[in-house]
Amino acid sequence: MIESPIQRRRSRQIQVGSVPIGGDAPIAVQSMTNTNTCDVAATVVQIEAIVDAGADLVRVSVPTMEAADAFGKIREQVTVPLVADIHFDHKIALKVIELGVDCLRINPGNIGREDRVRAVVSSCRDHGVPIRIGVNAGSLEKELQKKYGEPTPDALVESAMRHIDILDRLDFTEFKVSLKASEIFMTVAAYRNIASQIEQPLHLGITEAGGLRSGTVKSAAGLGMLLMDGIGDTLRISLAADPVEEVKVGFDLLRSLRLRSRGINFIACPSCSRQTFDVIGTMNQLEARLEDVKTALNVAVIGCVVNGPGEAKEADLGFTGGNPESLALFIDGKPAARLPGSDFLDELESMIRKQAKIKEDERAELIAHSADTH
Repeated sequence: MIESPIQRRRSRQIQVGSVPIGGDAPIAVQSMTNTNTCDVAATVVQIEAIVDAGADLVRVSVPTMEAADAFGKIREQVTVPLVADIHFDHKIALKVIELGVDCLRINPGNIGREDRVRAVVSSCRDHGVPIRIGVNAGSLEKELQKKYGEPTPDALVESAMRHIDILDRLDFTEFKVSLKASEIFMTVAAYRNIASQIEQPLHLGITEAGGLRSGTVKSAAGLGMLLMDGIGDTLRISLAADPVEEVKVGFDLLRSLRLRSRGINFIACPSCSRQTFDVIGTMNQLEARLEDVKTALNVAVIGCVVNGPGEAKEADLGFTGGNPESLALFIDGKPAARLPGSDFLDELESMIRKQAKIKEDERAELIAHSADTH
């Protein structure tokens, strides 16, 4: 297998609750709730679903003081690090800091005067809370809108640098930065620019990317360019969809670039007339049945003998067509068994789960051995 050519940009590491961001830490995947924050029960349920999908952090919008009170109750019921999304009213930020927030996202375009930022920074310092400076093309400061005429990469960077300058003057270093637009090339140019100027961790995202399909494609195109450059310490795939899907797409993107692995990486043919079993139906069933598997595992599902054996030999577990009555199963590149040409899903699922357990045990043993030798 070809080694990943990606060399990650070295960034300063900060801590968001229990999750390290930047430095040599894994790229963190996050999502954001889309419930009414004041509906504590519904928000907690959604946070738990997002965490079950693998999210390292969850962002929650806190638009009012009432929502801040609800945030405090939510904080008591979940363990995942929470990022509070604050706009317009810095007093809300001060309140959620007192209620145990793990990170604040503030928007330079609407948080207000420098004295308000100073008050927030002072409280963050006292409580050990980091900040995300979250610049968005749709809400730039009025003077920058006038200066540039429209959102541009330089406008996004200037907005961020203004607030970075405030934090620098206050000797506050526990922050990360994002510069988001819905236009891919604007976003990529802005991130590349600021990545060369600062050492802080960068949170990646294409804002308002679109629905599940279009937003996934747009995010993969934009964030893929940045990740290939080694830029990015945490990310969110912004979709007009269930937040759980954002997490799945985020991990799929990182896995495809070999930056982080979680769950099963399926290698499957698009199927054609040569297939000797229903590849698409099998894939749909396996993905649904095996969503709970967290172990990184490569599974090949190929419908015929043209590419099947070759792909299967490169996977942890491979399943290939050829003989309609007897389908081949490979484990670690070697023929391991044959399954009937129909009614094989239960047995195939069982074999995949067994292989995942073996891989998980092997990794645990390696970690334990490494700890013993140190």
